[in-house]
Amino acid sequence: MRKDSPVYMGPRLRRLRRDLGLTQADMAADLDISPSYVALLERNQRPLTADMLLRLARTYKLDMAEVAGDGGTEQTARLHAVLKDPMFADLDLPALATGDVAVNYPGITEALLRLYTSYREEHLALADQGVAPDDAPDPVAESRRFLAARRNSFPMLDDMAEKLAADAETEGGLTGWLRARHSLRVRRLPSDVMAGSLRRYDRHRDAILLDDTLDTASAQFQIALQIAYLEMRKVFDAILKDGQFTTESSRSLARRALANYGAAAILMPYAAFAKAVEARRYDVEALARQFGTSFEQTAHRLTTLQKPGQERVPFFFLRVDPAGNVSKRLDSAGFPFARHGGSCPLWSVHRVFETPRQLVTQWLELPDGQRFFSIARTVTAGGGGWGAPRVDRAIALCCAADHAHRLIYTQGSPPPDPTPIGVTCRLCHRPHCLARAAPPIGRDMLPDDYRGTRAPFGFADG
Repeated sequence: MRKDSPVYMGPRLRRLRRDLGLTQADMAADLDISPSYVALLERNQRPLTADMLLRLARTYKLDMAEVAGDGGTEQTARLHAVLKDPMFADLDLPALATGDVAVNYPGITEALLRLYTSYREEHLALADQGVAPDDAPDPVAESRRFLAARRNSFPMLDDMAEKLAADAETEGGLTGWLRARHSLRVRRLPSDVMAGSLRRYDRHRDAILLDDTLDTASAQFQIALQIAYLEMRKVFDAILKDGQFTTESSRSLARRALANYGAAAILMPYAAFAKAVEARRYDVEALARQFGTSFEQTAHRLTTLQKPGQERVPFFFLRVDPAGNVSKRLDSAGFPFARHGGSCPLWSVHRVFETPRQLVTQWLELPDGQRFFSIARTVTAGGGGWGAPRVDRAIALCCAADHAHRLIYTQGSPPPDPTPIGVTCRLCHRPHCLARAAPPIGRDMLPDDYRGTRAPFGFADG
């Protein structure tokens, strides 16, 4: 801590006291100071001295860095990211002034960040209006909107996961950590005994039961997932508290997404994974082998690397089945086709079923001229034994063309002409697309009494 400038940590001290379940009088008694002094510290009317910082750390057995925090670095980075929104483009917002606000007025900064997150959720909800066939709530859309509003980035989970991963390493791995921390052993049982479950927490026998047909990466993920549920419950609840859910199903789906995020963060800790990503130039298969994860798990984790101040390439992730149904959609960059796109048959993600497990690259261009780079490949779920059911799906990772040079997949040759695709047929106004499945909204269809076009639908130019 610097001695030449006072440090004010009122909001952080207030949160710490509340997390410990203490009143101001309780904390004052513990620290041998007056309740009025605690109140002054919490209102940033008195600086937190080095002596007081030491007292806090010793009294409540806290890590010094945890108490001192990062000096507002994370809040500053988050505020900078928010203020890059185009709606603020006409405002003069110097970086130095933004940093001063974040450091000196953390409460106001947090309020602004919450307001912006709520705005993003409402903005995405507005985009969904009129899409559903009726007025019934759509739990999947609501949970996706919750993730998209936060760019699929949850630094609180990343920080906690890094600590859990470090602790597990000292115990020889996740299994050893479970035994040491929770007195739980991991057992693998046949599928018929598991009765349809991949993982089950058996409280009576103090065991985590896993289906023995799971491959190594899947088994490790299930163990990490159980650890996330055991250790991150309070963090899940805190994050979900700010969400806007109309049904309990929506909230449950969002909670499940957070748990999967936590599990992936345990297996691929943020700092180590972000460093490896740059070293490997986003080679998904190489990263998967380094961290012992599956191709899909690794690709999924790449969409979460947007921790303020430590951002990596922002990706859009899509998973579809052979019928074109979208079973997972994740967005860390606000891509224009992230809401309802993914159904354009010209995108290679729909053709990789013809070449199983072969990675296919593609340059894409939307009707408005925006360009992207995509990689796509099939993945298989299930199996593990003769006759065991399997499901083949295709996944795609997509980034803006401006970031593509950072990926190993673009090295060695200049980009070819991009493939023109649309968000969906109903929103794509390209007139000569042979793959069109529906006419675009707002265009008049031409009669074909005397002339038939190659495209499935002929429509007026104006």
